[in-house]
Amino acid sequence: MALFDQTRLQSRPATVLDRAFSVLTNTAAAFVAWNDARRTHDTLSQLSAHELEDIGLHRGDIDRIARKTF
Repeated sequence: MALFDQTRLQSRPATVLDRAFSVLTNTAAAFVAWNDARRTHDTLSQLSAHELEDIGLHRGDIDRIARKTF
């Protein structure tokens, strides 16, 4: 009786189409992250100093928080 390891997937070289799709998905993900950071910055900037203090932030923290999401 022979034992075959069937848990491994057959690998194939990446095609040009695979690489193009990867570039496209990475670009889309970067755009979404940038847009989230922009919206976070804009939303936090609209809050008053008292509202920021209520959530434990100061006006100077906004840029750091927005960069962290990007």
